[in-house]
Amino acid sequence: MVTFADVQPKQTMGQLSMFDRIIFKGHLTGLYPKGNFSWFLRQQGVLLKEFGPYAKASTEQVKVHAQAMAQEAGRAYVYLAGAKTQASGQSKEDIAREIAERDGVTEGLICVLATLELSSSFDIRGNYQTKQKEVIRRQRKCLHIYFYYLDREFGLMHIRLQSWFPFEIQVYINGREWLARQLDQQGIAYERYDNCLLRIDDLATAQQLCDRFGHREWARVLNAFARRVNPVLPTIEQSGFSGYYWVINQCEIATDLMFKDRTSLTSILPDLFQEAILAFSAEDVMRFLGRKLHGNFQGDVTTDLKKRPEGRRVKHRSKGNSIKMYDKASVLRIETTINKSREFKVLKSEDDGQRRWKPMSKGVSNFWRFYQVGQQANQRYLTALAHIQLKGDGVQALDDLCRSRTKHGKRFAKFNPVSRDDCALFAAAMAGDHVINGFRNRDLRAHLYATPAKTSHEARRRCARVSRLIAKLRGHGLIAKVQGSRLYRVTKRGYQIMAAALSFRLVDFPTTFCAA
Repeated sequence: MVTFADVQPKQTMGQLSMFDRIIFKGHLTGLYPKGNFSWFLRQQGVLLKEFGPYAKASTEQVKVHAQAMAQEAGRAYVYLAGAKTQASGQSKEDIAREIAERDGVTEGLICVLATLELSSSFDIRGNYQTKQKEVIRRQRKCLHIYFYYLDREFGLMHIRLQSWFPFEIQVYINGREWLARQLDQQGIAYERYDNCLLRIDDLATAQQLCDRFGHREWARVLNAFARRVNPVLPTIEQSGFSGYYWVINQCEIATDLMFKDRTSLTSILPDLFQEAILAFSAEDVMRFLGRKLHGNFQGDVTTDLKKRPEGRRVKHRSKGNSIKMYDKASVLRIETTINKSREFKVLKSEDDGQRRWKPMSKGVSNFWRFYQVGQQANQRYLTALAHIQLKGDGVQALDDLCRSRTKHGKRFAKFNPVSRDDCALFAAAMAGDHVINGFRNRDLRAHLYATPAKTSHEARRRCARVSRLIAKLRGHGLIAKVQGSRLYRVTKRGYQIMAAALSFRLVDFPTTFCAA
């Protein structure tokens, strides 16, 4: 499968797929079923009417523990009012980076930040029908504590702990931070800019490292972080409840195409963004994400272009998941974000011994599958980019298309690149559903003719006409036959020429005509 790197060998140094930002969430699911939390309180000798003081004491325990951790490490414990953070224009991560740089922190705890935030929590309410108190779930504001680290393995990361029952926890890790430390250990030189690796001397080894990252025992790693920051966890576990159940709340999988310099990238960016906006349809976006757009589909597929201080990005969204393209220094990044994991499938063993494709849960046991899904989506996108028309020797290609050609003693008529019929043929050959598997005679007929043939004679006539058109496309080198099959696939040159013709007829000429 041809990717964009294959058609830009002189301008690029290679590509690297890896995890970017990852947010894990831990839930004490054992406390959630009805009656379980009441039972836990009884284990602690706490009546339901005494829950308030007990919860406040537990919150204070979490807060005191966090303050002690900061004091022991000689680091700051800072309470942040929401207004203060917004007024300063700094995120919590910016504050942590500033403290690390100011105090020369190279490893370990950077700081502990505390702030009030909305969360789902437990509370006690009287039931007027039963005349009994009962446990309910409700939204409330409570103290959330952020532990920022320069971890020896994961680099800059943080743990976010809710200080009120049920003590939900969040662990944020950046895959590039982890990779940078792995490269340091391996003695592999690299150039870094912000959250981006511009150059890596040994890309093959770097890719192997990134591939192994997806197969970590994440439950063990995350449990160690949880025990470090939550002093109430041992009490819960000693009462017979399991610890945290870990899920992947958000996951970004990126494929970075590294250009030799910024100029090489910026020269083609306008073409890439224009085509991504104009040419990639809803069907294409779904296909990038490994899905099909069918009649039962419910939801929106959207595409938008955004200009940022650091560059531009185009983003395609579908049901909470997305794939986007943006530039960062001399890197073109394709990034898939998975929020709704059940839109994808994972192969699972069932009780009867058979393995079947099932909707993918967010459990960390599927972490490797998240990486696989994201990487495949990025590769499909890069394959589509490989067929985008870029400025170059377009005039020569146009001249060639407008001349008849002789191949193996057979003459093929010229094309008119702006005629309605020829452009309809070009659009049919480049249809999104042909990108992966190619097309046959009947596939082109389905695109070229709006209604089925009324008679067998008409059907044969249509088939013969399309066969001649296929031969003509082959004669001009616009398509090639897939070896050992009856399928045809558009060539690189074919994509360039036919995309240019369509763009000229549908976009450039109408725009210039109106302006004139």
